[in-house]
Amino acid sequence: MRRLLLLRHAKAERPQPGGRDHDRVLAKRGRADAPRLGTYMARHALTPDQVIVSTAARTRETWDLAAAEFKAAPAVAYEARLYDATPGAILAVVQGVGPQVNTLLLVGHNPGIHEIATILVATGDLDARQRLNEGYPTSGLAVIDFALDAWSKLHPQSGRLERFVTPRSLGAATD
Repeated sequence: MRRLLLLRHAKAERPQPGGRDHDRVLAKRGRADAPRLGTYMARHALTPDQVIVSTAARTRETWDLAAAEFKAAPAVAYEARLYDATPGAILAVVQGVGPQVNTLLLVGHNPGIHEIATILVATGDLDARQRLNEGYPTSGLAVIDFALDAWSKLHPQSGRLERFVTPRSLGAATD
């Protein structure tokens, strides 16, 4: 079995005139949400074997704040292809992950993260699937399980949505 965790970065500052989107950092709310999400992941045994993070400042900051909540931070790699990625680009990144990784976390951006999640999910918790279909807010986390022995075999409609956690549901979920 393989488990894919898809995390949209936490709430970021608004774009600044003349500033690069790639350089945007987290807003105050994002800096509060990211460690809460890390705590949730650690408490619920959602510890990845490998983490792949977009090179954007807001995704790197999201992961750094979340990772601090784990006893030992998982191995991390930064991938430029995840910035402003299409579902196809995200799928290619995942399919390239080695067989030693059973649980993979991607930290990326909308609309790509939302689109790849809806493309991959075929079954799972009905309430979670409905909330996923309605949108993918910042700090949203989808947990998708696959009955596969290798990431290279990942294909559309092959996953089961185990849970979908959002900032709105996070408080109740960690209690």
